[in-house]
Amino acid sequence: MDDRHRVTVTVNGAQFQQTVEPRLLLSDFLRHDLGLTGTHVGCEHGVCGACTVLFDGQPVRSCLMFAVQADGHEITTVEGLGTMDQLHPLQEAFRDAHGLQCGFCTPGILLTLIPFLEDNPNPSELEIREAISGNLCRCTGYQHIVDAVQLAAQRTSA
Repeated sequence: MDDRHRVTVTVNGAQFQQTVEPRLLLSDFLRHDLGLTGTHVGCEHGVCGACTVLFDGQPVRSCLMFAVQADGHEITTVEGLGTMDQLHPLQEAFRDAHGLQCGFCTPGILLTLIPFLEDNPNPSELEIREAISGNLCRCTGYQHIVDAVQLAAQRTSA
């Protein structure tokens, strides 16, 4: 008996139809089936935030969801934020303020911050730190990340 399920999901503006195992994680679907390797898998328990994607505009841990749960929904991964020639303003700010080092946590942090900045266009340092409190970074010490978010907020509100 084949218990595979057909899913239709919009990822970064493109619609995909795939047949998947019911237990396939959304993170694995994005990485292995669609080749979107910007979605990083760290702890596989939803703790580190590296696998964060936008699910209908809201940040979710893709390692805690099944691909079948995404059927009919819209997903945005870091690959959908900008291009090499036209970075998203938050990506530009991370570059300019040195908000990343190894980059492993960066996609999840960016996708956590996109809706945060939409809701909070002029956040305080404390609000930024609270917003990223669910994203672990072992390299930066967070100060440059906070600086990058403040820079992005300044640039987009000006």
